[in-house]
Amino acid sequence: MCGIVTVFSPDGGIKPDPIDRAVRALAHRGPDGSGRWIADHGRVGMGHARLSIIDLESGEQPIAGCDGKLHIVVNGEFYDHDRIRNELLARGHKFRTHSDSEIALHLYEEQGTACMEHLRGEFAFVLWDERNGLLVAARDRFGIKPLYYAWHHGRLYLASEAKALFAAGVPAAWDHESFHQKLFLNIENDRSIFKDVRQVPPGHLLLATRWSSKWVPYWDQDYPRADALPPVRSDAEVVEEMRAELIEATRLRLRADVPVGCYLSGGLDSCSLLGVASTLLDRPIEAFTIAFEEEVYDERPVAEEMAKLAGANFHCFEMNPDLRADHFADAIWHAEDPHGNGNTVAKYLLSERVRDFGFKVVLTGEGSDEIYGGYAAFRQDMVRYHSGGSAEEIKGDLQTISDRNQVAHFLASGGGDERVESAEGALGYSPAFIKAMGGRSGRIGGLLSPEFAAEFAERDPVRVFLNGIDLRAMKGRQAVSQSLYLWARSTLPDIMLNHLGDRMEMAHSIEGRTPFLDHHLVAAVNRMPIEMKIRGITEKHVLREAARPYITDTVYKRQKHPFVAPVALRGRFAEMIHDTLYGKALDAVPFFDAVKVRAALEEFPEIDDPAAREGRGWALTEITSACVLHERYGL
Repeated sequence: MCGIVTVFSPDGGIKPDPIDRAVRALAHRGPDGSGRWIADHGRVGMGHARLSIIDLESGEQPIAGCDGKLHIVVNGEFYDHDRIRNELLARGHKFRTHSDSEIALHLYEEQGTACMEHLRGEFAFVLWDERNGLLVAARDRFGIKPLYYAWHHGRLYLASEAKALFAAGVPAAWDHESFHQKLFLNIENDRSIFKDVRQVPPGHLLLATRWSSKWVPYWDQDYPRADALPPVRSDAEVVEEMRAELIEATRLRLRADVPVGCYLSGGLDSCSLLGVASTLLDRPIEAFTIAFEEEVYDERPVAEEMAKLAGANFHCFEMNPDLRADHFADAIWHAEDPHGNGNTVAKYLLSERVRDFGFKVVLTGEGSDEIYGGYAAFRQDMVRYHSGGSAEEIKGDLQTISDRNQVAHFLASGGGDERVESAEGALGYSPAFIKAMGGRSGRIGGLLSPEFAAEFAERDPVRVFLNGIDLRAMKGRQAVSQSLYLWARSTLPDIMLNHLGDRMEMAHSIEGRTPFLDHHLVAAVNRMPIEMKIRGITEKHVLREAARPYITDTVYKRQKHPFVAPVALRGRFAEMIHDTLYGKALDAVPFFDAVKVRAALEEFPEIDDPAAREGRGWALTEITSACVLHERYGL
């Protein structure tokens, strides 16, 4: 993983300084070196901050083609690159490095943008095609790696993080529309909270010439139609296919010229990866766990038991409210987005400990819940729309799902915002996760400033969200499949792969590899009947069975435990929240009523209901994060 920067000026005149400033702003992503190239005509310039993982000696970027007509900067990893490289060599290509990144340049030389079909992994890259005067910017299929861009004074700026765009000269300001949308649901996956700063959507290319620019989709998920006959396969055959795909996806991601560790919680996802990886290595793997002070949030005992079974070396780092306070602002600065839970800070600190231990690469379980139906909301949809049970049975199963959700109660309890009816009209049903997220209006809507609330008084966040998605891709699919698709187009790249993935890992130069988001594995899972994903009210059935030889009985029997931090406002964390919300920043942020927010803060200790307490704590933390962003970025 690295940091990349590109400036495209149709009229020429690109200078080194803006590119160098942008690269320095990404130094945390690539501390092992930097590079810059500017075309002789001055219309294109590229910069790169390198984290060396593959080809430690000669993998510097930008990389040029043999004739100097193609240049590329890459952030991420292309897997199975040795095989592709050998095939290209056999066809006469000559390589300048042994880096996996260079295969994209040669594949493009042969096939143009059709080369995307052959790229497997997590990546974002920008390529300049001199012959055709074409800039090609690409982002991986799921949005594991970020890629931001902005047009400013007739120039196109691209970078791995928005802060690099600002360093290059793009103005930093709030996008009021995006902020409102994010508070109540999800922003479209091409937006950011910053004015005029966009993202290349997952599975898309951005193509730009001197005269025009456009997006081109190159991949999307697919699910069987509800009326399609399922393939005639036994459960055992499906489980065996899943096991083979998981082993292959993990094997490919163990390939590196530096040691690879594993993030480990007590959940099925990371435990499965550790178990599989331990059988593929001839040495003990290093497993890294974060522990919380509250027992209900702490997965340390389960993780330690799993590490012992896998023969892994177990490293556990403890997290408390004081540490959350000390590092909250830095984590939010790296995330470039408001967030309402300390799990962001927990992942930030875990990555720091892994780096201090001397590691650069870890396997991580992001994406599993999104493809196997792990979250409570997907199980609720399964019960409501596919169980075939009586009204009484459905009610009982929904209550059981809610009762099992020991933490983040309000995320599984439904929303109560009447605007979720927009989903019913557009989809023919109301996804449970939209109902739950719709509840944000009750937690934070009453704390908005009158001016900001009036600006969007008629806005329907659910309709805005669904309007931004091509619903034809979901037509005729089962409700659970539709919910999985919607989540993968929104919360997965926006929160799971951003806050809890790339940003918190790369803040400390850690490359997180996500086997569950191998697109071959995902395609296999999507083809499976939904009953293989959710069996009754048990999530991730096929993964549970496929991983059974590699995990403990405790993990096999355990239900989903969301990775969230305690929301209790105490110690230095409470002081930090208090000081921030009573400071100048809250008065300057254009979205909230400072008097109401401070009253809500004073009322917090008197709240007894767990769900209400979590919701209020989440809201106050999210408002605090907005204050941090306002100050840190000078918005």
